[in-house]
Amino acid sequence: MNQNAKTFNYRYSLIVCSFFCCTLLWMNAIVKAEEPERPVPLIFDTDIGNDVDDVLALGMIHALEARGDCKLLAVTITKDNPLAASFTDAVNTFYGKGEIPIGICRSGVTPQKGKFNVLAQKKDNGKLRYPHDLKDAKQIPDAVTVLRKALGGAKDGSVVIAQVGFSTNLANLLKSTGDDISPLTGKQLVKQKVKLLSIMAGAFEKIPRKGKLVDHLEYNIIKDIPAAQKLAQEWPTPVVWSGYEIGLSVPYPHESIEEDYNYTPHHPLAEAYILYNPPPHNRPTWDLTSVLYAVFPHRGYFGLSDSGDVDVKDNGLTTFKKNDQGHHRYLKLNDAQRQRLIEALVQLSSQPPAK
Repeated sequence: MNQNAKTFNYRYSLIVCSFFCCTLLWMNAIVKAEEPERPVPLIFDTDIGNDVDDVLALGMIHALEARGDCKLLAVTITKDNPLAASFTDAVNTFYGKGEIPIGICRSGVTPQKGKFNVLAQKKDNGKLRYPHDLKDAKQIPDAVTVLRKALGGAKDGSVVIAQVGFSTNLANLLKSTGDDISPLTGKQLVKQKVKLLSIMAGAFEKIPRKGKLVDHLEYNIIKDIPAAQKLAQEWPTPVVWSGYEIGLSVPYPHESIEEDYNYTPHHPLAEAYILYNPPPHNRPTWDLTSVLYAVFPHRGYFGLSDSGDVDVKDNGLTTFKKNDQGHHRYLKLNDAQRQRLIEALVQLSSQPPAK
């Protein structure tokens, strides 16, 4: 090879090497830009007591907080029974976070105790099995007040909300006016403080039933249709919906309940699961999916639809219309993601409390 050819090859190699280095730096910059700042400030809005996936999701949040991935600012509840708050406080205390603010609504929706919220009252030898402070309904503040305080004290554009119950509290937040907490209306406060609403609600695929594929009127929607409509129409920041079909296709393996929580004689997650529907029973992970996406939107656990608009019909049916200017999307899953997702949900839900 002559000298000119050697010089050309050397220069070409330098150019190629520089190109790939720049490309890697550029790709790394994109990844860093997409990854949320840690820990993610998180509000958990739940109808805990109506299904056990809320409890598993709350356990997940505490595991994620212990890992430094999120910071639980508050829990607000859309099940109108004070035991829901007492049990939530008991779970938070079990994980060493009994100081987390809890707020409730007074809507009259699902006022029953629930199958497992009664664990808040369970005693062994005269002492509460799961110690907690919220025992009197008069102690528990209104959810909108708790939401406004959590948002008012947060950094602009930082908060992620995982709503896994009815839309009651967030719709009421949108209606709220300025007060001593903040001069902003609820809608202004959301627009200024909230980065993302990750919501378990609706259905965006037909669901198999009795050998047919049918439209599904999802529980979290139909229990407060006006609130769901208001949220869909007026929420001013990006919304990602986890439809009924997502959690349904990712069942929580009952073997985990029977084996992974035995590091303590009594565990509120495992006992709640058993009281709700005893193993062998693989419960769908509806609420867990919204929490995982809220904290890890960049990890590829889910696919996403195009941008568009979600509409809630008067009967509770949710529909999606593609719109490049819309700020709604919904989660999608393929088989590879599904297997990875189950593993993540089990590992996080069953992680022991931090010492």
